[in-house]
Amino acid sequence: MIDIRPVVAILGTLLLGLAAAMLIPMTVDLIMGSADWSSFAVGALVTAFTGGMLVFAFRGNIHGLELRQAFLLTAFAWVGVSAFAALPFIFSHLVTSYTDAFFEAISGLTTTGSTVIEHLDSMPPGILLWRALLQWLGGFGIIGMAIMILPYLRVGGMQLFQTESSDRSDRVMPRPGQTVAAIITVYVGLTAVCALAYDLAGMGSFDAITHAFATLSTGGYSTHDASFSYFDSFTLQWIGVVFMAAGATPFLLYVRMIKGEPLALLRDSQTRWFIFVLAGTTLAITAWRMVYHEAPLHQALTEVAFNITSIVTTTGFASTDYNVWGAFAVVSFLALTLVGGCTGSTSGAIKIFRIQIMVITAVRLLKGLVAPRAVLPLRYNGKSFDEEVPASVLVFVFLFVASVGMLALALSMLGLDPMTAISGAATAVANVGPGLGEVIGPSGNFAGLPEAAKWLLSAGMLLGRLELMTVFVLLTPYFWRQ
Repeated sequence: MIDIRPVVAILGTLLLGLAAAMLIPMTVDLIMGSADWSSFAVGALVTAFTGGMLVFAFRGNIHGLELRQAFLLTAFAWVGVSAFAALPFIFSHLVTSYTDAFFEAISGLTTTGSTVIEHLDSMPPGILLWRALLQWLGGFGIIGMAIMILPYLRVGGMQLFQTESSDRSDRVMPRPGQTVAAIITVYVGLTAVCALAYDLAGMGSFDAITHAFATLSTGGYSTHDASFSYFDSFTLQWIGVVFMAAGATPFLLYVRMIKGEPLALLRDSQTRWFIFVLAGTTLAITAWRMVYHEAPLHQALTEVAFNITSIVTTTGFASTDYNVWGAFAVVSFLALTLVGGCTGSTSGAIKIFRIQIMVITAVRLLKGLVAPRAVLPLRYNGKSFDEEVPASVLVFVFLFVASVGMLALALSMLGLDPMTAISGAATAVANVGPGLGEVIGPSGNFAGLPEAAKWLLSAGMLLGRLELMTVFVLLTPYFWRQ
């Protein structure tokens, strides 16, 4: 049997940290005179008590994890923390059921950004800050998982990046702890710069902080029902473009730049492909809008750049209802929902590097048809990789598409229309946020969906955030055998 005591002990430690985080919005509510501070006080007490009991009961069992324990911890941590992060939503009586509270919490922590809460403009400040803070904390958790855990679990081709944190010749920092500290510094610093830029551009201090949390984490929770269209500012949209893209770029590259490699970003092929995808799709849809909708260049370019960046980076902010841009734009947005940003960032979906691996593999296959005896090594970012990586990537992509398809079928069985079911499934597994159509599109939300649909979408968000195979492996009998 698997020894789950270290897993439970670490989960207890995470719950203690979550309880401490609840004190931040509680303090904001107290300062601003909101009676809703008690929701966080009670939530923090329940969470701290549970976490403390787990740590006390299993103290002394936190040690190095073996492979199966690491898989269990990855899944248990996200589910357990989400379950308790939902408590303030329940105690505040802003949602009518625990289903809605859990949906909102897991959407925040997985940086998906789908919401069931309406009338955000009149919400207590503590709740608005809590939603943004969940995304910001989840964003750092995602970066840490992608850099420190998934490469060793060899999930979806992530073993390709194992050398970046393990090989002494290629390490960014001498010890993993120093690497984590450096990434935290970069993450906090970029968030602070983003908040300052928003504030100077006229967003307002509170909105600037909460939107900076949601921007760098590529989460997309806003403090207004109208999202970014509330501010009616092209300047704010371009600031958002810059920092959403920054959040979807590998954070290890920022550390490398600080450590003396100023061209690290430009030398990275994944980053170059990411910029090419953003620029190419932005120009194409901008031209479409100018030709077929006679939109002015500046307006079309700004709105398209903002919303394309929001979708590709899986942030989920919206500055306009792009459902009215026509069939070409809607189909493009649906396809871009699946792309994602770079690995080692806060974004979700398939991610650029997996698309690169599939292209590299396809090109080698085509060359092999012409010259069957030729030796054609596989190379990525200037380094060779073995045959296990393409196989792992192809399995991941197959499971990703299959998960979206099965989830869409399940949602349609609950009575959702085809556009809502398909885009809802895609946006959940890709951790994007808004879907397409009138119900869950950029002008709607997920509040009106059946409770069963919300649980299915919550499972989809978790599945996508944990890179699918981390969850699917737990369902195999072989995993549980001695």
